[in-house]
Amino acid sequence: MAKTEKAAPAKEAKASKVQGPKSLPRLKEKYQKVIAPKLVTKYGNPMRVPKIEKIVVNMGVGQATQNAKLLEAATKELTIIAGQKPVTTKAKKSISNFKLRAGVPIGCRVTLRGDNCYYFLDKLFTIVVPRIRDFRGLSPKAFDGRGNYSLGLQEQLVFPEIKYDTVEKVQGMNITIVTSAQNDGEAYELLEELGLPFRKIAKKA
Repeated sequence: MAKTEKAAPAKEAKASKVQGPKSLPRLKEKYQKVIAPKLVTKYGNPMRVPKIEKIVVNMGVGQATQNAKLLEAATKELTIIAGQKPVTTKAKKSISNFKLRAGVPIGCRVTLRGDNCYYFLDKLFTIVVPRIRDFRGLSPKAFDGRGNYSLGLQEQLVFPEIKYDTVEKVQGMNITIVTSAQNDGEAYELLEELGLPFRKIAKKA
C-alpha cells in the first residue's frame, strides 16, 4: 500500500506538465483575418493570395577556419535568435587565396516555416529592426525579381535576447523572406501589410 500511495502524486505531477496548444501567432492571425481577406478581393482567387513560405537566416563566420569557437558561439546565438537549431554551412569550393578548402565549416543557417515564421517576423518588424542604429526604414529595392526579400543585419546585438557581455564576436547575418508572390510588387504589398517598415521614397514632382 505504501508504494501505491507514493506513486499517485507522481502521476498527478506528470500530468500537470502537459501543455495545451500554443496560441496562434499574432501576425499569422492578422494575416488570416485581415490581410488575406483584403487581398482576395484584388486577386479574386484565394489560392492566388501571396503568403510567407519560409524564412532563411544565414550567419557567415569567415574566421571559423582559424577559430572553431567562433562558429560554436554563432550557432548558439542563432539558436537563441531563431528558436530553432541551425545547420552548419560548409565551403562549396576551395579558394587558395583565402586558404579555404571545400567542405570546411564556414557558418550556420536556419530555415523557419509555419508558425515559427510569424513569431520571427513579428519580432523582427516590431522590436529588432527599430533597434538598428540610425534606422530610417528598410530598402524597398532588396527584392530578387521572384518575390523574395533579403535584408542584412550588421550585428546580432539588435536582438534583445543577445547580451553584449556574452558575445564572443560581433557577427552579422542575412535574412531572406521567401513568399509565394509571383512578382516583387505582390511581395512588397504583402510585406507592407504585415508591417515590414519600408523606407519611404519621395516621389518626384
